[in-house]
Amino acid sequence: MGNGEITMNTKRACLLLGYGSSGPNHWQNRWEAADPIFVRVPMPDWKTAAYDTGCKMLDKVIAAAGKERVVLAAHSLGSLVTVFWAMRYASAAQLSKVAGALLVAVPNPEKLFFANEAHGFADIPMAPLPFPTITVASTNDPFAEIEFVQRCANAWASRFVEIGPCGHIDEQSGLGAWEAGRELLAEFD
Repeated sequence: MGNGEITMNTKRACLLLGYGSSGPNHWQNRWEAADPIFVRVPMPDWKTAAYDTGCKMLDKVIAAAGKERVVLAAHSLGSLVTVFWAMRYASAAQLSKVAGALLVAVPNPEKLFFANEAHGFADIPMAPLPFPTITVASTNDPFAEIEFVQRCANAWASRFVEIGPCGHIDEQSGLGAWEAGRELLAEFD
């Protein structure tokens, strides 16, 4: 399939980017450029990334969807924002709008990167999420060991997909528009 040929019945797909946003060739930016159903969840200040700020922004985007069902496509820190939002922030009405979430390259908050840059993510909720999820991991992600991500996926009752040595599943991974990821996201339709 070529870029943009994967169709989705969902009217809105929220993109939750990783720390510092993403480069222009990151798969999330490519999805957003190729298909108007993708809506970026804005983060006002990446220098002081905190889960509560991310949760508030995600909640606003989902509220703006009205009664439409949404899917979430989260990368790295955006995956943790999704989990915190679902488990500690969102109302039942907001949660009922979510058809599913793709959680990609879930980072380990115990890594030095998080100690210096992100705040409030240390105590990851480890219970089943209230909507279907697929957690995608690489075997050589510098920000999380595969065992850590597998443990999270198990706790969240998430389908776990390991895609081999793809680094942080980001712009440097050479995935381009990552059509396999779009296919996973389309499973929530």
